[in-house]
Amino acid sequence: MSQPNENRFRHRDLNWLSFNERVLQEAADKLNPLYDRMKFLAIFSSNLDEYFRVRVSQLRQMKRVKKSIRKKLALKPSRITKQIIEEVKKQQNQFGDIYKKQIIPELAANNIFLLEADHYDQKQKAFAEDYFKENIQQHLDPILINLNEENELFLKNSILYFLVTFKDENKLAIVNIPVEECGRFVTFKDEADKHQITYLDEILRHQLFKIFPESDITGIYEIKLSRDAELYIDDIYEGVLAEKIYESLKQRTDGQPTRLLYDASMPDPVHRKIRKLLKLGKIDMMPGGKYHNFKDFFTFPDPSGNSDLHFKKLPPLPHKTLEKSNDYFKSILEKDQALHFPFMSFDYVEKFVEQAAADDQVTDISISLYRVADESKLTNSLMQALENGKNVTVFVEAKARFDEENNISWGRKFEEKGAHVIYSFPKVKVHSKIMLVKRQENDETVRYAYIGTGNFNAETSEIYCDHAIFTANKLITKELDRLFKVLEGELIIPREKNLLISPFSTRQEFTKLIYNEIENARDGKKAKITAKMNSLEDEEMIELLYRASEAGVEIRMLIRGFTCLIPGVEEMSENIYITSVVDRFLEHGRIYLFENGGDEKMFYGSADWMSRNLDRRIEVISPVLDEDIFNEFKDILNIQLRDNVKARIQDKEESNTYVQKEDDEETVRSQYAIYDYLKEKHSND
Repeated sequence: MSQPNENRFRHRDLNWLSFNERVLQEAADKLNPLYDRMKFLAIFSSNLDEYFRVRVSQLRQMKRVKKSIRKKLALKPSRITKQIIEEVKKQQNQFGDIYKKQIIPELAANNIFLLEADHYDQKQKAFAEDYFKENIQQHLDPILINLNEENELFLKNSILYFLVTFKDENKLAIVNIPVEECGRFVTFKDEADKHQITYLDEILRHQLFKIFPESDITGIYEIKLSRDAELYIDDIYEGVLAEKIYESLKQRTDGQPTRLLYDASMPDPVHRKIRKLLKLGKIDMMPGGKYHNFKDFFTFPDPSGNSDLHFKKLPPLPHKTLEKSNDYFKSILEKDQALHFPFMSFDYVEKFVEQAAADDQVTDISISLYRVADESKLTNSLMQALENGKNVTVFVEAKARFDEENNISWGRKFEEKGAHVIYSFPKVKVHSKIMLVKRQENDETVRYAYIGTGNFNAETSEIYCDHAIFTANKLITKELDRLFKVLEGELIIPREKNLLISPFSTRQEFTKLIYNEIENARDGKKAKITAKMNSLEDEEMIELLYRASEAGVEIRMLIRGFTCLIPGVEEMSENIYITSVVDRFLEHGRIYLFENGGDEKMFYGSADWMSRNLDRRIEVISPVLDEDIFNEFKDILNIQLRDNVKARIQDKEESNTYVQKEDDEETVRSQYAIYDYLKEKHSND
């Protein structure tokens, strides 16, 4: 029996909150060291900020659509926004409990004390006074507001402020907290074994009376405004898109307000005054704790030097072949070579580009850059390749959210050195992680390709779990060459038969693969789909998976983030089982495995099963053709499927229940188990 449409799909924005709850669970999990649990609080906070700036902002934009049109499209932004606010409040309460009842006491148990101004002793008060004069005062820009006059108040996005009330109820003040200039945390001089730290906010709170010496302060409340992060670019794209984006970036700082986070101890009359001043609706007001911007816990100082308070380092594993290779081209020509980050070093990618830049036989290097790192070995090698007379083509994604300015800046640097730089197309992002090197060998052009699931970024490669393959396989490299010709405008379509390239063939090929499993199930053959991705949202793909489940196909999925598919529903999705692994590193790889009647097919690449990845982005999904690498990827996938430490079940109730270990099962924490597996497999002993 078919389910009503509203019971077939979860709302992506509501289910995303379920993912952020898993991050919060990591902050509470005592398997994680104390400082890393604090980092999970920071990740939770940072995630939530971006969520309000992007997703909640879009819901607000929907409210501007005529009601009759919203009804036809089944858009219910007000209802969804209310559900979001309700869930966020619940999670923020959990956050406060973890912070106050676990983190603060455990810091104290390790002789690290996070002090509030009320608990400063005389020496600390004197220190705070000096610190205020020498470091803080010159960065303050206080605003005094007379409520009897017309006022227009503007708060910058994500900047912390104090709202100050006075005995004279007709006055308010806004004072910026200069975190960017001074840092968020200040360490007092150590006394014996005690390490004492305070928030910058607390030093400012302690000295605030000096800014308003003639007024009686009655209240000090921390506030923070989130603004719309989208860029306001006309639908008619005239001129260079990159230039329009660059010019629009400033609008991100003064976009539409999406949330005012405020100290819940703020009295109602004051709450109403600030809401009126900022022209906010009730739904835009979000009560919180005394402190905001917990993403600053990424920089929380550790004066103790106690290594037990941090994850133990996992030294990068040597790659069995590339580690001892002086000629990557020879090694890749002999056999495909796979990399797995962060377990292996990004140095291998950088060394490949470095060799290509210096090699006299290399003629061309083409690469797509989605999130360009700050100056790195890779970008330096590309510059060196230009110096050495190579043809360098760089596709720079100008619309990579929050990295637009850096990406465009790098594009200009490459252009100045003589590279052929291509920026985004209107309405299409290039999200693929691809590189192609052409080399003259014995009067023949030999192509070498790199296809990955993660960005060309050494920093993120240390925290994102990704996979990549170097290959000289002609079936792959020829098609990748054609794709770069499409990006350069020389071809209209890439005409691929092996690669799955969005928006040209990915949806169609995945559809065929799923239908093949459905037919096999109906014919009584073993039929199974195993898929790992970040998010699942596309309704057509979800309906196909429901159809496959109804036909008896076994579907096992690993989805780190949100999913709009509802698993485990009788007569709809009872053959679909989904888990999510959230642990020390961010799961970012995509792997797709199809039973195919016993002749398994595996693919990996940059695309999730989301409409944008299938239809509106340039994505590359590659078959895994090398038998050894196929088995390696499959082993890694199976380890993750067996995780019974950090895996949560994504069930129809969205309970985020941890997978329970059976009595006879071994304990599997997949990220560590994968490290051990690769360590053994790539050992040169």
